[in-house]
Amino acid sequence: MEGADRERTEAGFKVRTPVDEARRVLRDAVVPDGDDAGPRTGIETVEIERADGRTLAQSITAARNVPHYQRAAMDGYAVRASDTFGASDRSPEVLRIAEPAGGDGEEGGDGHTTADRIAPGTAARVHTGSALPEGADAVVMIEHVAELESMGELEVEDAVAEGENVAPIGEDVEAGQTLYDPGHRLRPSDLGLLRSAGYARVDVAQRPTVGVVPTGEELVADDPDPGEVIETNGLTVSRLAERWGARATYRDVVTDDPESLRVAIQRDLTKDVVVTTGGSSVGERDLIPEVIDDLGEVIVHGVGLKPGHPVCLGVVEETPVLALPGYPVACIVNAVQFLRPTLRWLEGTTPDPHPSVRAELDRKIASEPGTRTFARVQLEKRDAGGHDPDFAAIPTRASGSGVLSSVALADGWVVVDDDREGIPAGETVTVENWEVNP
Repeated sequence: MEGADRERTEAGFKVRTPVDEARRVLRDAVVPDGDDAGPRTGIETVEIERADGRTLAQSITAARNVPHYQRAAMDGYAVRASDTFGASDRSPEVLRIAEPAGGDGEEGGDGHTTADRIAPGTAARVHTGSALPEGADAVVMIEHVAELESMGELEVEDAVAEGENVAPIGEDVEAGQTLYDPGHRLRPSDLGLLRSAGYARVDVAQRPTVGVVPTGEELVADDPDPGEVIETNGLTVSRLAERWGARATYRDVVTDDPESLRVAIQRDLTKDVVVTTGGSSVGERDLIPEVIDDLGEVIVHGVGLKPGHPVCLGVVEETPVLALPGYPVACIVNAVQFLRPTLRWLEGTTPDPHPSVRAELDRKIASEPGTRTFARVQLEKRDAGGHDPDFAAIPTRASGSGVLSSVALADGWVVVDDDREGIPAGETVTVENWEVNP
């Protein structure tokens, strides 16, 4: 082994960059123009039906009022409020039931036809959502009337005020009202509001593209011999990237050879992000950091988190390259901490917090100061009896960074901050469900 290689492999990580600092350095590399750079992936227009989960690239204002007409908020009769003054169950007001003009009224859900206008002293049958006939300014609920159909009349047993039981124009949304800012990630309810407010399509950030390159001469696709390992990191990371809104290309395994690694990274520089798995530490076969530094620049190598401190972050030809550790749990932790926010920054937004639940820690969690620890836990519902919190958080027995089941079978993880030396049993903690939120 050459002298420089021996120094690299024997020195280990003398300094580990704090997680927040590493993320800041990475963000500055991904978005050098600052917060207002907008989507770095480009913009495309998509139909509302295909916009779920996409990130808006523009500010959205309502193109029309919702509702765009005065509508009945209750089933009943549209009236002039002044015609009902003094009405009660003991002394009802009698109104004529208006007939539709020329049979062109609106058909209600109950089979009644709604008149398009009413004169003083008349009422028109309406159902919830019906347009209010011209001349009407209130609705008497169906429970407060008695129909005298044979006489074409109506007894109103309750007085109503002007505007009562009526949804005015723009009650839900007013034309010109700002609905969403750029960077908002659309949800199904947003799509319904956008369509009702006059949008059939919207401008969104293009989905980031990710090249995922698993590395290691010991990796195989299936049927491993002794000393061989089934490749899982690339599969997991590529599916996580897809879940987080990216378009991922899952590459074949690349062996531990500098030239092969160089070619693999260069091949995916057309992507928005390149991710490698394995070979990121300082061992004899950990060649990725040297290859990245040769092609571009290593900006962080070694981060104060556990599991997964041997992560390497770099930039090659303005493309972020994230070299994630080979141990499965360490790989996942680093993907969540660095790949997920990178995808959000590329779209012109910031990562949302993970869904979480409060729980009482069942056993202590050990951690060393200066290291942010991600302790996998299972949640157990506590017996009824007014417990606060309602759950117990039980650290998984198998907690090594190579034990994939410790994260796959967990309900989430507890984050021990850098400045703490573990968490004692009995403390109330926050359990992050990192796999639920995209």
